[in-house]
Order: sequence, then C-alpha cells, then structure tokens
Amino acid sequence: MQAAAVPASPAAELVQPAFARERPTVDFRTDLQTIDGFGFSMAFQRADLLHGARGLGPAKRREVLDLLLSREKGAGLSILRLGIGSSTDRVYDHMPTILPADPGGPDATPAYVWDGWDGGQVWLAKEAKAYGVKRFFADAWSAPAFMKTNGSENDGGELRPEWRQAYANYLVQYAKFYRQEGIAITDLGFTNEPDWTATYASMRFTPQQAVDFLKVLGPTVRASGLRTQLVCCDAAGWDRQVAYTEVIEADPEADKAVRTVTGHRYSGPTDVPQPTDKRVWMSEWSPDGTTWNENWDDGSGYDGLTVAADIQNTLTVGNANAYVYWTGASLGATRGLIQLANPGDDYRVSKRYWALAAFSRFIRPGAVRVPVTNADPALRITAFRNTDGRRVIEILNTATTERSAELSLRGGQDRHPDGYVTDETRSITPADIVSTHGATLTAKLAPRALTTIVLD
Repeated sequence: MQAAAVPASPAAELVQPAFARERPTVDFRTDLQTIDGFGFSMAFQRADLLHGARGLGPAKRREVLDLLLSREKGAGLSILRLGIGSSTDRVYDHMPTILPADPGGPDATPAYVWDGWDGGQVWLAKEAKAYGVKRFFADAWSAPAFMKTNGSENDGGELRPEWRQAYANYLVQYAKFYRQEGIAITDLGFTNEPDWTATYASMRFTPQQAVDFLKVLGPTVRASGLRTQLVCCDAAGWDRQVAYTEVIEADPEADKAVRTVTGHRYSGPTDVPQPTDKRVWMSEWSPDGTTWNENWDDGSGYDGLTVAADIQNTLTVGNANAYVYWTGASLGATRGLIQLANPGDDYRVSKRYWALAAFSRFIRPGAVRVPVTNADPALRITAFRNTDGRRVIEILNTATTERSAELSLRGGQDRHPDGYVTDETRSITPADIVSTHGATLTAKLAPRALTTIVLD
C-alpha cells in the first residue's frame, strides 16, 4: 500500500502564528521507550546480489556495506533481519531450505543440510558483525512444504498440527547452524505476515494458532541451549497485529515465550501502540510504488520525506522500540534504500536511505526517547538520549517556508551543538544552523527538510 505524501501545514504559512510564541520543550530528564535499533533485510538472495552475483565488484561492494553498516561513513544500521529458508524458485525470491525433503513423517529423524552460505546471508551477517551489529533477527516466511496443509511453501496454507514440534526443531536447527558460523541469532520468528496469503513463500496463522505453536516453540528454544528470544507475529498490518498481541498477552504460556512483539505497517500507519508492555518492533515496511525513486519530496509517497515522517510516527504514536526497513539494496524498480546495477559494477542511493540514516547514525541501540511538548503543527519533533550521554533532536519541518524555532532544554546544556540537514540537495550535511544560550536552543529550519541536532 502506497504511503500518503506528507502534506505541508497550512498554519506554517502564517507569518507569526500564535503557537510560534509557545516554545517547544525537550525534557532529557524523563525516559520513554528504549530504542533497540534501526535495521534492514537482504533476504531472498539480495545478500547474494550484494556479494556480486550480478557483477558488483569488491570496491563498490565495500562502499554499499559502508553505507548500510558504518557509523562513520553511512547509516550504522544495527539490526539485520534474515530470511529462514524457502525453496521457491522465483527470481530473487529464493532462499535455500535446510530441510529439502520429508524425512518420512513428523517423528522421523530429519536430514538437515547446510551450505554455510544461506543465499549470501551468512556472509552478510559476518560482515555486519564485523561492523559491530549485535542483533540478528531471523524470520521464517513458511515452513517446509510437506509440513503444510497446501503442500507448498507458496500461496499461504497452514502448518499441520502434527508437524508443530518438527517445525519448532527446524527453526532451532537453523539458529544452531548460524551459531556454528559464529553468528548468534538474538531474535527468532516463526511467521511472516500470517494474516496475508502471498503467491511466494507464505503461511497463515490465526492468532489462536500462533498461540498454540508458541506453546511448542517456547519450550523447544529454552531446552536448546540457545540464548535467542522469540518474536511474534509480523502481521502485514500494524492494526492487524493488535489481535495477535492481545491473544498472546491473554495466554500465560505464550506470553512467557515471546520477548518482542513485531508488526509490519503495509495496511496503514502505526497509529496505535501495541497492547503490551513487551518490546515492540516495526519489523518491515517500505512504501509501495512502480519506479525507482531518488527524490526527497515529490509527493509520490515513496520519497525520503515520507520515510522520515513514517519513522517519527512509528517511534512516537506507535511507541516502537525498533524500526526495520525492507529492503537494504535490490534491483530494478525497488523501493529499497539502494539500487544495485543489473548487471554491472555500480549502485544508486535514494533519499529514503538518507532519511533513515539521519536517525540510525545518531540514535544508537540503548538510547531512550524523551518527551517533547510542541504546539507547532508544522514541526514534527522527536528527541533521544544515548547511553553515552549524547542527545539527539530530530525536527521535520513540513512547511514550505523556512522556520526559526526556539526549544527549551531540560536536563543538560551544550554550547557547541552540531546541526545536519537532509533535504533535496543535502544528505546529513553539516550546517551552521543551531545555537544555544543557556537552556534555550535556537535552530533555523529549512523548508520541507529534516534537521538533526546532536548535543554532546
């Protein structure tokens, strides 16, 4: 579903609106939710594409890795989402399975296979670990075909009840194979979009079926010796995830099994918090569209400004602890962050990438979101305090005119704040646009731009 373009605020066009005299306040003394990180996925052979399957050479490959994973040169993304096997043979939509054949029934000894590559994901995970990534989130789109009611990994179908334990064992074995490669799967999911049937790898679970399987998977993971935690349920819509969350919360055994609630937001924005005290991740989204787009603000709904607004909305209204984009890099008319040549040794970078990087580079895992009071509807303001004491303020000016904003800071001062601007011509570009006097911060905000302010 295509995201709505971010409208300009009519009130912002007034010369001196009444709310302009009401100074926004950022309270760094008060904690809201903890931020687990910002992430991306390269499932369905996209990691193999990044490795060079279509001609990307070592030098360009390193540049793209730097863009995705380096804090100094790029976005410093800190969560890598992996796709657990599917044998579908659609181009770019193939993930090797570790159990290619029915072993002879649910109770038969499985003949697992492992190639140490996993569609390029093992290589990418090792690269990410070298950059400092510590969160590896593995998610299954489907169980092996022979475990399902439709006999196919595609086109939905359900997990047959007699195969629940075998499927749980399969997921644990996948995590063990990664441990063998030196990668700890920290977060494990057994379903992707259980509320939607796709023509490619997909599998349906009702909320109650998800609870029933969690009662099998939870004990299996606890007995495995793995330190991975379970997530659920990656519903296609944030609103649809609410039903899964409520049923899990109501069942003590399922509730015990799940550490993190995960939901996508394809059917609409993150307009409500999930009904839980657990960690909550927006675990997949990219805007819909039919062309590759590098623009910041063109009204298409898949430009950079749209993504910046979605991140802010997800963290504030949705109260999410993490934001995981789909996908990092791909081919053709992708709405991914980066477009790889097909074929060739080149790539292009979208403004969607810079929107996400403006958050992920500066707001690090373990940061906390802090309260902001703001009466100006033209300015969308979020603020965070990192574990190292650095404070970050993100201001999205949705007006078509430049704004001058004064913010009251509670909880620390800084005489030398750094300002960065992301808009049509700038990409986290340092700019002399912010100053402080005591506990008052003044910023000059470019129109239709994201301004990132870092206070040490």
